[in-house]
This record gives sequence, structure tokens and C-alpha cells, in this order.
Amino acid sequence: MIVITSIKEIRRFRDPVVALGVFDGLHRGHRLILRSAVRRARKIKGTSVVLTFSPHPHKQESLYSLRHRLRLLSELGVDVCIVINFSAGFARMSADNFISRILVGKIGCRFIYIGGNFRFGRRGSGDAKLLSAYAENRVFGLKVFKVIRSAGQPVSSTVIRKLIKKGRISQAQKLLGRRVSVLGSVVKGSKIARGMGFPTANIDPHHEVIPPPGIYAVHIVFASKPYDGICYIGRRPTVGHRRSPVQVEVHIFDFYKNIYGRFMEIQFVKFIRPDKKFPSLKELSTQIKKDIIFSRNILKHSR
Repeated sequence: MIVITSIKEIRRFRDPVVALGVFDGLHRGHRLILRSAVRRARKIKGTSVVLTFSPHPHKQESLYSLRHRLRLLSELGVDVCIVINFSAGFARMSADNFISRILVGKIGCRFIYIGGNFRFGRRGSGDAKLLSAYAENRVFGLKVFKVIRSAGQPVSSTVIRKLIKKGRISQAQKLLGRRVSVLGSVVKGSKIARGMGFPTANIDPHHEVIPPPGIYAVHIVFASKPYDGICYIGRRPTVGHRRSPVQVEVHIFDFYKNIYGRFMEIQFVKFIRPDKKFPSLKELSTQIKKDIIFSRNILKHSR
């Protein structure tokens, strides 16, 4: 997938089918739009293009980091992703100018795919109705997708953020259409867990939205390979201080490589137990052994 990060670098591609949106989280509604755009582009032998923005135009906490979004977009078969820096200057661009200068002038859109609630341009003045006016004049084709619902809930990034923060992982997963996950960099830690016989990868999350403290059975994707493990999120009350920063640590089963500085995706399968303070490291170690056994049994049947 070609990634373009500057308006100046945008160039014309063959018959562009453009999916327009923030696509934070790439939930079920987003995936419907994106897959439809990719299919249309392939059908007309054109180019599937995603035009997205970073940082979030509404200053929302990110469900997925930009790096994570780009990985998932590539997996969906998108040919080109244009990432526009949502600066104060860009925010002042009128909706009409965005259409005429960027979508038509720079990209030369043949088709545009959007969600029905997507807004753009200064003060969110642009919407599906404005794009429809251009489409009626045959400037480009337009397909508008309705907000889909699941179990009576709208499938939206706002709802998913709230569910993840409340620890409702299975509900969030249903709206996402994939497991709740976090992409992060492996950084050096205190090595306390290693001293107890459970080496962990300490993760610096690229996301702002992560599940609440506790122990989770997880799948891990590292270097494009799948692994199983357990993830700890919390302030390490047995060895730390209640005001310590929240830590994200992953123990990968049967894995002993040095991977500092590499990226890792953690996919949350099941909440195991809450975080708690143990009287000693020995009792903590005993509990971790139980957590590992329990998690292994769960993960055997979760792929």
C-alpha cells in the first residue's frame, strides 16, 4: 500500500475510488465502506484510495494509532492511503474548497464512498448532501452508507471507546468485527517478572484507549506470526506505588527472544481477573502460574 502524508505529494492514480473518513478503529461500519470501495476499484480496474486524517479532527482519544490503522488498511487490500495532517490551517478550509481542490483537483476522484454521518470542511459544514450536489452534476459518483446497528446499538467509534474503557471486551469486539487490540512498542522494564520466571515484554501503547486494569488471555501478533500469552494492565500494586503509571506487560508463552524496540499487537481474548495486591512476590508468582494455566486452556479454543 502506498502511503502519502502530504497534500503536496498527492498525485493522480488510475480511476480513483476514494473512501473518505477518519476510520478510527476500523469497525464493522468502516470495513463495509472500505471493502466496498476496494471491490469497486478492482471491478473498474481502478485504484482504491483511503483519504483519512491525523490527528483526530474532533480531538478524540484514538482507538487505533495511525500506524495501526495503516496496517489494517493494507490488510483490507487498499492500494493508496492519503493521510492529511489535520492542522489548524487545514481545519479552516471550506467544504467546497476541500471538494474542488483536494478530491477533484488533486485526486481526480471517480467515485467517493462515505458514511452517512461523516462531516468535513470548516466547522463540519460539508456532508453527504453537499457531495450529492456534485455527484448530480456528474463530477464523480457517490455512495453513502447508513450507520449500521448491532443489538440495537449504533456501530460507532464513540460507543466502542466507552465499551473498552468499561472492560466490556466482548461487546466491543462485536461492534469492531475483530478482537479489541492494542499496537505498541516493546520497551525495557524493571525485569521483576523475569526474576520470578515469567519474562514479559513491556509495551508502550500507540493507542490512547486501552482496557481497564487486570489480567487478560491474549493472542499476540509479532513479526507477522501469531502467539499466545497473558497480558497485565495495571500499576503493579504488589511491588509499586498506587500513583505509579499504568503498565502494559505481556508474557508470551514459550517465547524467549530479545525484541526491544519492535512492534507488537495484543489481541484481547478474555478477561481473567482484576488486578490486586499480594502479600508477597511468592504468592503473586503462584497466582501467575494459575493465570497461565487458565489462559492456555482458553486460548486453545479461541482462534
